[in-house]
Formats: sequence, structure tokens, C-alpha cells
Amino acid sequence: MALSEEPAVDAVEDPVEDRAEDAAEDAALACCASLESFGESAETKELLGRLPAVLGDRAAREGALERFRVIMDKYQEQPHLLDPHLEWMMNLLLEFVQDKKSPADLVHLAFKFLYIITKVRGYKTFLRLFPHEVADVHPVLDMFTDQNPKDHETWETRYILLLWLSVTCLIPFDFSRLDGNLHNQPGQERVSTMDRILQIAESYLVVSDKAQDAAAVLVSKFVTRPDVKQKKMASFLDWSLCTLACSSFQTIEGVIAMDGMLQALAQIFKHGKREDCLPYAATVLQCLDNCRLPDSNQTLLRKLGVKLVQRLGLTFLKPQVAKWRYQRGCRSLVAGLQLSVQSPRDPGIQTETPDSDGEDDVPEEVESVIEQLLVGLKDKDTIVRWSAAKGIGRLAGRLPKELADDVAGSVLDCFSFQETDNAWHGGCLALAELSRRGLLLPSRLPDVVTVILKALTYEEKRGACSVGSNVRDAACYVCWAFARAYEPQELKPFVAAISSALVIAAVFDRDVNCRRAASAAFQENVGRQGTFPHGIDILTTADYFTVGNRSNCFLVISTFIAGFPEYTQPMIDHLVTMKINHWDGAIRELSAKALRNLAQRAPEHSTRHVFPRLLSMTQSPDLHTRHGAVLACAEVTHSLYTLAVQQGRPISDFLDEKAVQGLKQIHQQLYDRQLYRGLGGELMRQADGWQWLINDTLRNLHLISSHSRQRIKEAAVSALAALCSEYYSGEADSTVQEELVKQYLAELQSPEEMARCGFALALGALPAFVLKGRLRQVLAGLRAVTHISPEDVSFAESRRDALKAISRICQTVGVQAEGTPDEVVCREDVAQVYCTLLGCLSDYTTDSRGDVGAWVREAAMTSLTDLTLLLARDQPELIEAPVCQRVMCCLAQQASEKIDRFRAHAARAFLALLHWDGPAVPHVPHRQELERLFPRSAVASVNWGAPSQAFPRVARLLGLPAYRYHVLLGLAVSVGGLTESTVRYSTQGLFEYMKGIQNDPQALEDFTGTLLHVFEDSLLNDRVSVPLLKMLDQMLANGCFAIFTAKENHPFCVKLLALCKEEIKKSKDVQKLRSSIAVFCGLVQFPGDVRRKVLLQLFLLLCHPFPVIRKSTASQVYEMVLTYDVVAADILDEVMAVLNCTAWDAELPVVRAQRNRLCDLLGVPRPQLVPKAPDAQTQQPWLTGPAAPWHAGSSRTEARTRVHCIGSRTLNHCATREARLTTFLPFHFPFC
Repeated sequence: MALSEEPAVDAVEDPVEDRAEDAAEDAALACCASLESFGESAETKELLGRLPAVLGDRAAREGALERFRVIMDKYQEQPHLLDPHLEWMMNLLLEFVQDKKSPADLVHLAFKFLYIITKVRGYKTFLRLFPHEVADVHPVLDMFTDQNPKDHETWETRYILLLWLSVTCLIPFDFSRLDGNLHNQPGQERVSTMDRILQIAESYLVVSDKAQDAAAVLVSKFVTRPDVKQKKMASFLDWSLCTLACSSFQTIEGVIAMDGMLQALAQIFKHGKREDCLPYAATVLQCLDNCRLPDSNQTLLRKLGVKLVQRLGLTFLKPQVAKWRYQRGCRSLVAGLQLSVQSPRDPGIQTETPDSDGEDDVPEEVESVIEQLLVGLKDKDTIVRWSAAKGIGRLAGRLPKELADDVAGSVLDCFSFQETDNAWHGGCLALAELSRRGLLLPSRLPDVVTVILKALTYEEKRGACSVGSNVRDAACYVCWAFARAYEPQELKPFVAAISSALVIAAVFDRDVNCRRAASAAFQENVGRQGTFPHGIDILTTADYFTVGNRSNCFLVISTFIAGFPEYTQPMIDHLVTMKINHWDGAIRELSAKALRNLAQRAPEHSTRHVFPRLLSMTQSPDLHTRHGAVLACAEVTHSLYTLAVQQGRPISDFLDEKAVQGLKQIHQQLYDRQLYRGLGGELMRQADGWQWLINDTLRNLHLISSHSRQRIKEAAVSALAALCSEYYSGEADSTVQEELVKQYLAELQSPEEMARCGFALALGALPAFVLKGRLRQVLAGLRAVTHISPEDVSFAESRRDALKAISRICQTVGVQAEGTPDEVVCREDVAQVYCTLLGCLSDYTTDSRGDVGAWVREAAMTSLTDLTLLLARDQPELIEAPVCQRVMCCLAQQASEKIDRFRAHAARAFLALLHWDGPAVPHVPHRQELERLFPRSAVASVNWGAPSQAFPRVARLLGLPAYRYHVLLGLAVSVGGLTESTVRYSTQGLFEYMKGIQNDPQALEDFTGTLLHVFEDSLLNDRVSVPLLKMLDQMLANGCFAIFTAKENHPFCVKLLALCKEEIKKSKDVQKLRSSIAVFCGLVQFPGDVRRKVLLQLFLLLCHPFPVIRKSTASQVYEMVLTYDVVAADILDEVMAVLNCTAWDAELPVVRAQRNRLCDLLGVPRPQLVPKAPDAQTQQPWLTGPAAPWHAGSSRTEARTRVHCIGSRTLNHCATREARLTTFLPFHFPFC
């Protein structure tokens, strides 16, 4: 009594499906793969062999498991390569499992490895390799006694054991023979093997881990055995149905239980024989109906419900191949390709045969099954719809012809515009399954092709996006199935429509997966049908990979395909009907450009039908339609004009007077209907281009949303340039030109920043003939915009755009040393322009948006580069040596600062001037040294935006005297910055340079002189001074100035101390004070009077009004005492005890006493208290009272309030009358 592992019901069930699956697997195996064999065989064998050795080391165990997982995951796409090696891998692991001396952890580890193999290869292939002799049944069962279903660490063990048990259930012996005598001792009765297996299966069907899936497999193998089905099948089905009825999908426990029951029932009705399952099918179907699974929000439950329903339907119907199904006579690809050059071959072997089983009775339950599957086609989840579609195909293959045709008609009902996209998608999947199986007869093709052509362009707007890409993808699958299912003669009437629709989808669909699906379907039809026009030519251009780029599809591939007359008009009509009014603006713009290309392929059609329709669409109430139509009108008009010029014909041959008048009226009609206002106006302004509209747009840019402002500004400036070149070039238009320039210069003083931006760029876009005679006036106006005043300090964008305009004007009019000042840029103008550009490189304006001055600096760097290269090419004598040096030094400074993007931009500009291919830029300082430091070949591949690559190279410039000041200024900001990578690599670059000059006293003196110069110039400039203090701290701590410690009161440390004191004088900036404390602690290493002054400054900070400063000072002084030998050994312990044990955040009198004790110990004079100033009312009555001056507001809050000015140490202090300050020698102690 041998029990077959193969399902009995499906033995003759789906020959078409089986062949298709085999063909798909063979194709997958034959495809060109990156891997040819299991190359890690030796490593895997060694890894599995040393499992006992790594068991005790958790890290080694996890490493071995991870390494094995990485090896196996490489073969996820080609698991068949593992097949020759599965047996020895399993044997190695099962040796550990079957060895009774193996510890439990080793057994669990072996099962984890087995699970990884099963996951990659699939349990069906791996299952038959398990030992499945009679002697293996009880050992496997005994292993379950040690398993805890609630242990989440060992679920792999239970999963593999259940699979192993399922294959041992296939032994061809009755299980009762394994039990022997169940009554060995009086009063004791052992459980039979059959009951033990069933108990295990039932217990694991209600768990929440992967073991539940294996338990369902076990049930399907076990319950369908001949000896078990007689005794246990009915009871098990009764138990599963009761569990199903008592569970609710609204609770977690109910969902888990229903999942297990549905899996088990689906597996039983799949693998069981029909005659065994048929008596229970109606009961199971009724119970399933009562569960109301379609109402559940659990996708898996709905999918399993549909799966079980179709298995029940197959049980109700006899397993047979439908004699009436359509069979294609020849499926050879070669025959399909040769059809176009050979005579048409005969129809298929059998197209339609009479239905001989039409009189067979179909159980009434089948109607309920089909109804549920049709409902499943409309489910919200794809996996449910896909399962329902396969069920429809399987059931239709067993139905009589008339009923199967009714099912096809019901599927076609899904294609109603009253249905959702889910129904359309499910309907496409079902039609594909029916046609693939030969169950969709040719008589249905007219109806089916009609709906599929609609599905290929299906799209529904949902909010800010759309749905329907899955419908279009499934429609391509249907067309792919048509190619395989039907003879060319059957599809011949529909070839033109299907081929055009697939080409349109492959080229114009928004989603790349739909374009690729359409390309694949087109390729399948070309190969198997051989009737698609110009199929091979199109495939070579629009293959799977080339259609991946959307712009390439719209603008290049579409133009090529439109060269074939069969596709030209359908493509144009599709763009006008479906894409010009698309919700995605990018698609509308691409469609307009595509129409420009296609219009030249069919000018007559574009003139007579397309253009009038586009004109009418410009007045549509729908914003997207108006926008796309105006864009398309512009593109088509330009295309037809170009074509007329090429052919030497007047434009009136393509556009008559009515069409031209329609174009002229677009702007006025939109303005009259107030369609430029609101959010819709943002799109419409881009699509139109008359002078009034340009001026109005530039003037009201601030009213446009920020995300589209830049695009609209660029569109307006571009339209202005085209308008001026086309209409204002004549001498008669000089008055118009004068008025235009005058108006734009006046708008540069607008209080709105965006208006300044727009009109500045507009002036930069003017052609040379408009600027002629007005050049200096325009340059002066633009230079004025770049100046920073208190009113427009935050107008960084206007300054940026003014710099861009200046650079563009220089490129437009050219440079001539002795030229006419109002016509070309002359010598005097060059100096002024350079002054403006270099001045903007020091724009470090910040506001709530951050460093907005960086935009100005970036534009200035670009403009400097363009202007310098222009002069080097045309007028190199205008580049003066001081100017060139300043340009290069400023670029070097920007190339050493902290913002990656702008640092990279500066470096590229610097190298562009150094390595320009044209005439060398004159007067570049240290050119030879620069070319040695930055050779062209070496810097070409450097990523200057990466700190690790940029700073080591930029720091080399410190060795060149002309660049040292500016590079050090930039490095100070980077070394003292906040970004970890910037700080790390800039510090490394700086220290690498310092290391190289440690033995060169003169070089070190020059460096420190430059450093002090930078500090002195940056006093009270927090942007530089605070990070500079941090840089000085690091340099002092790393001994960069250790050579100066040999001399007392070295000028460097004396000057540095004075600058630090001046920097923190009266400062309340905590960050600056903390940085200065670190510098003071570093200065202690220098001997002489400077050390006593440094200690005095530190002791002053120990009594600072801010407790956080007092604590920080004490902490850093403590570290200083440990680091530097500045305290005598006999008092060291006492000094450290005072610093460590004092509560420095206590009240000032307490802290002051401890501070004075430290002064006495170290021999530093105690700081003296500043006497409190006499009462203001007594000494200076004019400061208070009715006659007191009024303060306009706080400088911090910019509040417009009027309050009495009551003293020099308050926020309300009036700057007009300063209170006298008391000064003590030798120092002034503001804090004490």
C-alpha cells in the first residue's frame, strides 16, 4: 500500500498550468546567470564541521550562523545550484541531531542551519531528503517531547521537525503496526502513534510562528493516508471546523487559530483524493460562509479563504480536461517569426470542439464558489485577487462550455467605470488566466480586446496622485497571454489596435514597470504572432532596458516609432487625449515636447485636428488641462514654424489666420477670466510669455509659493530674452527699449526681495542691443543691489541674482579695454565689477534660514571665475596683479571653510583658473608651486566636498606666504566648527603642516605672526573668533608652539593673551568664555610674567557671575595643574583639593574666599572688588525721572518700546550718555 506524495486531485487537473510552470522554470534555469555553481562548498563544509567547537562561544556561534546565512542568500535567485550539495549538508547537520550525546544547544543550532537551507531552496525540494524509514518515526516523535511551543528562540527546531515528521508519514505501512501491544502494564495504556502525530499537528496549528505552516503540511500528508482517513479524517475536520467557527478575526488569538485551520483545510483538499474529500466539502463550504472572511481586515485570512473556496470548487467538479477549450496548433517561436515571410499557415489543430459533457450535472455549490471567487477579484489586496483569478481559471477548465462562457461574461462585468481599480485589476488577471488555459474562446475576443484596450490606459485621480498602474500592468499581462494562446488568424482583426496600444503604453506610460511590461508583451506578440507592424524594428529601439528612462521614451523613442505611419496618429491622439491633461506636471511638459516632435511627422493631422482641439482646451475650467494645452500650443506652433522654414514654405500653410488669432487671444482670455490668480496662476504664468505677463510675474514673485517660485522666475526670464530678441531688435523700438530698462532699474529698489531678484535676472538676460547705450546705468543699478544696508541685510537672494546678472551681462556685451563705456565692459568697469564681486565674498549674513550669505558667496565665486576667464581669453592686460592675487586668495579661503558644497565649488573655481585650457591667467601667485601641489591629473578625481580628501590638500597652501592668511582664516572656522568629519580632517591637515615646520623657527615665526594677524582682524567677530579660540586650544594642547616655551615672555604668547582678554571683555557668550578658558590654560606653559597674568585671568573667571563658567574654569584649571608643571610640589595637593572640593556653583562670597586662597598659594595678587557706583538718582538725576532719555528698544529683541534709560549695565542703556567706569591698575576687573 504505497502512499503517493503527489496530490491525487490535481493529477489530471491542469495540464496547461503544469506545462506553463515547467516552461517558466526551464527558462529561469536557462537564463544567463551570474553564478555557475555553488562556489562556497568547501567553506560551507568546514563551517558545518566546526559547529561543536563554536557552540560555547556566543560570538563565534553568531558569526558562523551569520556567515552561513550570507552564503546561502547569494543563491536566492539561483537556488537550483544548491541541489547537488543538499544531501551532504543535511547529513552533516542530522548527525548532530541524531547523536544522543549532542547537547540541546547544538541540536537547536543544527536546526537553525537546516532552516536557512530550507528558506533558500524551498521545503518541497528539501523535504524528500529527510530520512523517512520506519525506524525514523518514533525518534522524530520523541524529539517533540523536549520542545516548548512558547520558546521563541527555537522555533526553527519545531519547524524542521514538523517537516521531517510529514515526510515520515509517507511510509507504506499501517501505523498500527508500529504500536505493538499498547497494554504493557495493568492500568497503563500508551498513546498510539496515530494519535501522537495528530495531537502534535493540532497543537502546532494554533501557534503564531512559522511552525504553523509546517503543521499544515503535516496534516495534509497525514490525514489523507488511507489508514488515517478512515479513523481520523472526520474527527479532525470536525475539530478544525469547530475551531474555525469559535474563532473571531477581530482578536489576535482568533486570527492565529483561523490562519492555521484555513491552511490545514486548504492543504487537505489540495492533496486528498476527491472521493475522500467530497463528503465533507459542502459542510466546509457552509462553515466558511459563516465565517464571513471577506469582511476581515486580515489579508492573509482572505487569501486563504479564497484558496480554500477554489479547492472546494475543484472537489465538487470532476477532474477532467475541457474538451471544448481552445488549443493552439503550433507554439514554435521560429514559426511565428517566419510567418511574415511565408504563406499563412493553417489554423490550429483544434480551435473549438463540441461540448460532449454539457449534460453533466454541476453541483449547486459551484455557483456559490464562483460567486465568492468573483467577489475575490475585487478584493483590496493583490494577493487575494491573484488567488481568485487562478481559481476562476481552474474551475472554468472543469465546467461545461456554456457555464464557462457565463463565467467569462461575469468577469467582463468587472470592467465597468462604476467599479474600482481593484475590480479592473482582478478582471485583467482572470482574463489572462482564462486565455492562458485556452478557456477564453475566440468568440469572446471582440468584447475582451475592447476592455483590455481601455485597461491599458486606465488611470483614476485620487487626491494628489492617481491609481491604475497595476491595472495597466495586468492588461499588459493579458496581451502577453494572448500571444501565447491564439493563432495569428484569430488576433489578426485586433492587431492594429493592440499593437498601437502596447506601443503607447511602452513609450508614454508614467510608471516604468508598466512601460517595461508593455515592451515585454509587445516582444512576445512579435515573436509568437509575427503580425505586429515593424515589430523587430521597434523592439530594437524600445526594448526592456531602453524604456526605463522616461524622458528618453517621450522624446527619442516616440519620435522613432512615429516614423512608422501605423503608429503616428494613435500616438498623437493619445497625447492630446490622455497626457496633456495629466495630473503630473512633468508628464504634461514631456507630452508637450513629444507633440512638438511628432507634429513634424504628421503636420496635416496636427494642423487640422490637433491644433484646434488644443486651442479649445486652453479655456478649460480644469487647471491641468489649461496648463498642458497652453504648453502644447507653444510647442506645436514652434514645431510647425520650424518645419515651414525647413521646407521653405510660409507658416500660413500650416497655421491659418484663425489659428494665429486663437494664439494671440490665449493670454487676454486667461487674464479676463482671472485665471492668473491663485495657485493655478503659478502654472499658467509658466505656460504664457507676453511682456505684460512677464513684468507682472516678476513684480509679484513674492505672492507665488516658494516651491515653484524659482521655476516661474526662470520661465519669465527665458521668455523675456526670447521676446526681446524677436520683437525689440529694430531701431524703431529704441524708445521701447529705453522704457523697458528704465522700468526694470526702478524695480531694483522694490521693498520686495523677490521683485529685486526677478528684475535683476531680467536685466542680465537682456540682449546686447538693448543694453547698448545703457550699460553703465544697468551695471550701477545691479551693483547697488549687492550692497548691504540695514534695511535689506537679509535680502541675500537679491544680491545673489544681481551677481549672476552682472556676470551674464559681461558675457553678453564682451570686454574691451578702450571700448565705449556704454556699449562694452571697459577698463574702469572691470575694476568696479571686481570690487563688487570680491566684496560679496565676505557676505556671511545669517538669519532663520541659516548661512544665507553662502548663496551670495557661491554666485560671487562663479562670477569671478567667468569674468577672469573671459578677460584671460580676450583682454588679459586688464587682469592686474593685486586683483588676481586677491581673487585666488579669496577662493583659497572659501575652499578651506566648513560647508562641503561651497568648499567644493570654491576648489573647482580655484583649479579652473589654475588649469584653464586657454591662455594662462596672468599674475597667479606662486603658479609653479600651485601646479606642483595640485597637478591636473591628480586633482581631477578628488571629491572636494569630502573633508577627508579636501583639507589635507588645502592645508598645503599654508606654506605659500601669499595664501597663508586667507587659508588660515578659512581653516580656523573649520577646525573650530561643529561637524565631526570637518573638524577631524581640517585639524589633521593643520597639524600635518605644523609638524613640518617645528624645526624651522623662522617658518614658525611667520606662521604665528599670520595667526595673530587673523585674530586681531577678527576681534569681536564671533563667526571667526570663537572657532579660532577652539583652534588655538587644540594647537596649544598639542604642543604646536612648544619651541617658544624656552624663552620667557615670548612676544607671541604676550600678544595672544592680550587679544584673548580683549575678545572676552564684557562678554556674556558662554561658548566664547569656555573657549577662552581653554586657551588661558594652554598659555600657562609659557614661562615669565605672562604665566602670572594668565593665572590671574583664570582666577578672575573662577568668580564669574555665571556658575557654569566658574565650574568650567575650575575643571580646566584642575586638568591644567595635572598637565603642566606650574605648581610647586609642596602645595600641589592643597591646590588640587581646593579645586576639587569647592562647590564652585555656590554663592559668590563663598567662592571668592576659596579663589583668594588659591591666589595666596600660587603667589598671585588677589583681585580687588570694584566699588559699587553711587545711586544714579543722586549723582546723575538726568538719568531717571520725567526728563530721562527714552530708549527705542532692546537690541536683542528689536522691540519698538519706550522705556527709561537707567544705567550702563542694563539692556535699556541709552548709547547717547555713557556712565563713567571705574578702572583699576594693572587690570580692570569687570566681574569682581
